[in-house]
Amino acid sequence: MRIKDFLSAADVAIDMPAADKAGLLRELAARAASALNLPADVVAREIEKRDELGSTGIGRGISIPHARFREVKKPFGLLVRLHQPIEYQAIDGRPVDLVFLLLLPAASQLDQLNALAAVARKLSDKDVLRQLRSATTTTEFYRAVAEE
Repeated sequence: MRIKDFLSAADVAIDMPAADKAGLLRELAARAASALNLPADVVAREIEKRDELGSTGIGRGISIPHARFREVKKPFGLLVRLHQPIEYQAIDGRPVDLVFLLLLPAASQLDQLNALAAVARKLSDKDVLRQLRSATTTTEFYRAVAEE
């Protein structure tokens, strides 16, 4: 599975303002819910519930919040770079500035694992991270993560 299979150029943003983790997750949930025609409060609740199990801040300034939904038929992603890093309780204690939200189909564990693996693999590449953090347009930002 490739990132461009579940992330469109319209679903990326750079310099997004966020005061804190809770507000960020609610804003991302609202954007994803709108794109998928789901109730925003339900999406936010599931994302927050997953994060309570263990922080989705994977280190190096990156977070991959995710949740599964019966209504979602294929993985859906949103990628944002925050205007300022925020405290996120990441595993390495560092603030987060890159956030890749995934809404995943509950019915297909294979799709869930493939999407998470694709994102984790791409965001572990130091060159990709450098490009994401230095992109000046959403087109550059999208290409940095979506190109093979």
